[in-house]
Amino acid sequence: MYKLDTKCVQSGYQPKNGEARVVPIVQSTTYKYDSAETMGKLFDLEEDGFFYTRLGNPTLNAVEMKIADLEGGVGAMLTASGMSASLIAVTNICKAGDHVVCAAAVYGGTFNLFNKTLRDLGIDFTFVLPSATAEELNAAFKDNTRAVFTESLSNPSLDVTDIEMYANAAHSHKVPLIIDNTFPTPINCRPFEFGADIIVHSTSKYMDGHAVALGGVVVDSGNFNWDNGNYPMLTTPDETYHGVIYTKQFGKAAYMAKARVHLMRDLGPQASPQNAFLLDLGLDTLALRMERHCSNAQKVAEFLEDNKNVEWVNYPGLKSNKYYDIAKKYMPNGSCGVISFGVKGGRENAAKVMEALHLAAIVIHVADVRTCVLHPASTTHRQLSDKQLDDAGISPNMIRLSVGIENSEDIIADFKQALEKI
Repeated sequence: MYKLDTKCVQSGYQPKNGEARVVPIVQSTTYKYDSAETMGKLFDLEEDGFFYTRLGNPTLNAVEMKIADLEGGVGAMLTASGMSASLIAVTNICKAGDHVVCAAAVYGGTFNLFNKTLRDLGIDFTFVLPSATAEELNAAFKDNTRAVFTESLSNPSLDVTDIEMYANAAHSHKVPLIIDNTFPTPINCRPFEFGADIIVHSTSKYMDGHAVALGGVVVDSGNFNWDNGNYPMLTTPDETYHGVIYTKQFGKAAYMAKARVHLMRDLGPQASPQNAFLLDLGLDTLALRMERHCSNAQKVAEFLEDNKNVEWVNYPGLKSNKYYDIAKKYMPNGSCGVISFGVKGGRENAAKVMEALHLAAIVIHVADVRTCVLHPASTTHRQLSDKQLDDAGISPNMIRLSVGIENSEDIIADFKQALEKI
């Protein structure tokens, strides 16, 4: 009913007469009931309610409903970090012996989670290049493939995923498409509208906006047909809940229900009420901030493209960018505030430029209100081999620049003086 910028402010929490105007922090691990029978029904999933914050909390619930509304999903679940969101998104429907097709150009931590940790647990992965055609993407599927994973806008190489192509490939093999939508956020990219089935975010980035609260979220579209023979964990009785069949009891929200009552119950990567409250404060201004991030980044990218000491600039908003046209399709109002660029002179000069900056800080973080830089090859992606770095689109001279919401002239002046020092 409402536009996205209105939903950022109004969705999720509707106070009743005399209640707190903003989402209250319910800092409690547990909740009191007068009846043992009621408590038993809660544990048996026969009634809705809060009984232990690992599985649900009023503060978290309000923020989850807001994010689900922003993405257009049937439900959402907050997690302790973006990494735990990606972990749950995959393991909710994949077990040892299963296989996942994944884009090679994903965040380094996600790559390591999949390529190392989940492989050790018996889940196999095939990584496809960002340039993969529909034929090459389809060739990566196996009989035991159970999911496809990619980022709408990759970190840090800024490859724009052809979401419809990925969704068509996934659905032709009767598996869901999982999209990490962290960089563009639901303000700038609408993956469900192009066929994606599950969305994850590191809410620590633009959603929070202030770099104060770690968090992640999994969002369920409710559109995928799990009853196709590939997902018995959703369509056959779960004996740990007295034989509940998720697709029968929860319908379109089956995936989300299982993620919460099974994986959150057993793994426990829950967000804290305090962090959920801080996230909600960030979501209030998400639409405003994304507009400023994008307008600033466009100006900075154009400056860098014209600078004699810059070898290359990668930003989807530049007409020279190979993803310019497809970015207009999937992100018509802008992509994000992140730019990647290469300094002439290689890794050594990239370090010199970063160390010469005054306004922009060298930090591991990205996508908050303050301008910052990072050298991905030696930090977030340092565990990758040279070939893996190349597949992920990361060169030794790459600087990842996260443009903040400061005055664009001040940001440009800072980079101008730093680049003049090489």
